[in-house]
Amino acid sequence: METATKNAVKWTIDPAHSEIQFKVKHLMITTVTGSFQKFGADIEADGDDLSHSRVNFWADADSVTTGSEQRDGHLKSPDFFDIANHPRITFTAKGAKDVDHDGSWELLGELTINGIAKPITLSVEWGGVMKDPWGNTKAGVTINGKLNRKDWNLNWNAALEAGGMLVSDEVRISCEVQLTKQG
Repeated sequence: METATKNAVKWTIDPAHSEIQFKVKHLMITTVTGSFQKFGADIEADGDDLSHSRVNFWADADSVTTGSEQRDGHLKSPDFFDIANHPRITFTAKGAKDVDHDGSWELLGELTINGIAKPITLSVEWGGVMKDPWGNTKAGVTINGKLNRKDWNLNWNAALEAGGMLVSDEVRISCEVQLTKQG
């Protein structure tokens, strides 16, 4: 993705005010939410306009949490994230498309899980820019998307006695991200 260079500004994720989550159907009747506790990104934008920024995001797969130690252990195993061989999940932006001319856009990029890189489109809703009480410039975005986990070889599942599968193939991505302007 080409970066606008006239006012190149670096931004970083504020992890204390950000959430990187995913949601998946369990037993086909409820939704389980997971999140990553360790993540970051290198972001370079044209000033305060983040809609066409260069983004390289990462999350440590070992930091996944779902509120169940047993489930978290299974997610870290070769059945899912295989953290011994693929410790990081990454996303690299490849382009953006304006969708409504008032602060929302589609972010096109490449998501790598288990060493498999596939294209993905994420919806980004712009929250705006604000100075915090300490003089830091902050920006906020809400990011959503969907993926089929099998595209990244996250294939493990179990058939249910009444029909259907234990875990849905569709995974919803849901992120609230606060960024801090550097420099």
